[in-house]
Amino acid sequence: MSDRPNTPLLDLVNRPADLKQFSDAQLHQLAHELRAETISAVSVTGGHLGAGLGVVELTVALHAVFDTPRDKIIWDVGHQCYPHKILTERRDRIRTLRQKGGLSGFTKRSESPYDPFGAAHSSTSISAALGFAVARDLGGVTPEGLGDAIAVIGDGSMSAGMAFEAMNNAGHLKKRLIVILNDNEMSIAPPVGALSNYLSRIYAEEPFHDLKAAAKGAVSLLPEPFREGAKRAKEMLKGMAVGGTLFEELGFSYVGPIDGHDLDQLLPVLRTVKARATGPILIHALTKKGKGYAPAEQARDKGHATAKFDVVTGKQQKAPSNAPSYTSVFGKTLVDEASRDDKIVAVTAAMPDGTGLNLFAERYPSRCFDVAIAEQHGVTFSAALAAGGMKPFCAMYSTFLQRGYDQVVHDVAIQRLPVRFAIDRAGLVGADGATHAGSFDIAYLSNLPGMVVMAAADEAELVHMVATAAAHNDGPIAFRYPRGEGVGVDLPERGRVLEIGKGRLIQSGARVAILSFGTRLAEVQKAAESLAARGITPTIADARFAKPLDRDLILDLAANHEALITIEEGAIGGFGSHVAQLLADEGVFDRGLKYRSMVLPDIFIDQASPADMYAVAGMNAEHIEAKVLSVLGVASIGERRA
Repeated sequence: MSDRPNTPLLDLVNRPADLKQFSDAQLHQLAHELRAETISAVSVTGGHLGAGLGVVELTVALHAVFDTPRDKIIWDVGHQCYPHKILTERRDRIRTLRQKGGLSGFTKRSESPYDPFGAAHSSTSISAALGFAVARDLGGVTPEGLGDAIAVIGDGSMSAGMAFEAMNNAGHLKKRLIVILNDNEMSIAPPVGALSNYLSRIYAEEPFHDLKAAAKGAVSLLPEPFREGAKRAKEMLKGMAVGGTLFEELGFSYVGPIDGHDLDQLLPVLRTVKARATGPILIHALTKKGKGYAPAEQARDKGHATAKFDVVTGKQQKAPSNAPSYTSVFGKTLVDEASRDDKIVAVTAAMPDGTGLNLFAERYPSRCFDVAIAEQHGVTFSAALAAGGMKPFCAMYSTFLQRGYDQVVHDVAIQRLPVRFAIDRAGLVGADGATHAGSFDIAYLSNLPGMVVMAAADEAELVHMVATAAAHNDGPIAFRYPRGEGVGVDLPERGRVLEIGKGRLIQSGARVAILSFGTRLAEVQKAAESLAARGITPTIADARFAKPLDRDLILDLAANHEALITIEEGAIGGFGSHVAQLLADEGVFDRGLKYRSMVLPDIFIDQASPADMYAVAGMNAEHIEAKVLSVLGVASIGERRA
């Protein structure tokens, strides 16, 4: 325990109601201790550090003023919720963050009544808060009761259309609703776009130190109990003098900008809003991501996501990599392709580093577009770039591309536009858990007419698939690859264009054929080594394409083996389902083929290490071996399978 920070006040807090006993001066000290505890916990677990450090004072103020869990605090995305978890009866488990069986790295309804709404994708909080406010006013019932609804949303998240859809609706309904704009000028990457410039302008044109006189005048508007607090925070209502015009036009009362790290401003503002708000109100709080921890403040991403680290130095304990990451292979290969083709452009949605496009942006800044947290726009923007004669690579995580699915269908697929979808984080992703797993893209893309869907079995295959996508101009094409490092194969000097819809044979065998789609191929090969010791040599093939299928390869495997097993890192309804449809249509099952499809189970798998998650999914080498033995009717050691 000696490495734990000294936290005498925090030690007195078991639940948010305990904050009511503290004076404002003690709340300052509590915030200091909460920041130290957050840093200490994340140093042990790794995780999203900077976002939480930026809202420590805001977290303390919200829980001191409002009455959770009756009042609903909804943290947009949830990256910043670790201090909230510490204050809401979960401090004893905070060092299990993002671990197997531990606390989620995001808010999660099943974890705590203090998490009224789960979040891990951005820009949903205002919609959710409005839903709670309307439910409250219509007599809705929850076990904790329904009080105020408070959405805390970052300036990066505010750039997404959904946030404005919600504000437009909230302004129309005029329900009492509190939105706190946590403006740190920093999402995962530096924010981009007109909204970011607008927020900066609100701040720059009317700096709050010039508005003390206006705030003084506003003090007289307050009920008597709040005047003393307001005198200590003269800027409190300066927003009434600042032109928060955009938000006011949407029907919100606007207060701000205020210093989101100054409890002497936060507490009186929140107390006044709680006492007097009648309709929707937006509080604009300026914060610093990574606040109070120098290594995070100095980091380019402000400590957005970190491995375990040394608290004193901030040095992260990253395991040495044996092979380049798939993301970096994609980034470097795309730069290489773009050096030979000036029509190649790249589009990402607030994830230039996460998708490897930071390399592209450095080399070709005029051809790289970060559209902010706006996947729908990013997909349609890419579609029109293609219609305009460019070769767009739309690089998004599988889980985030889901947000642009309507646009994939209507704006890309129906128009047969050659958008190249680079789908990162395909399959299970480890510590981020179910919300960030890339489980569904094979299924949701393969059912679209004219879509080509590829999956790389290793990093060399990824190089070839980038080249294939660059050369493909006959409609949309997608290629998927996982989080983490490759398997360590040699990389080609230059990618070669693959024949569309053609797989490859890896090894020839007898009795059973295993047809792999994606990076489980390495596990299939491990399973084959164990099977060889039992005298079973399976045929192994890499499908490469889920659409179009390699009909000749699949029908040949079916004709020359008694059993065929497919495996993919995706949900039911994907590659294996398409193979089964082909086999059924061709009457292959009529001739007695034994067919099995290994897919992700029909559950959301909680966070753990990737190996543990694939164990839950039953997709590691030992599970593949057991599936082969089962389909061939050979009992496993120590186990007879039905």
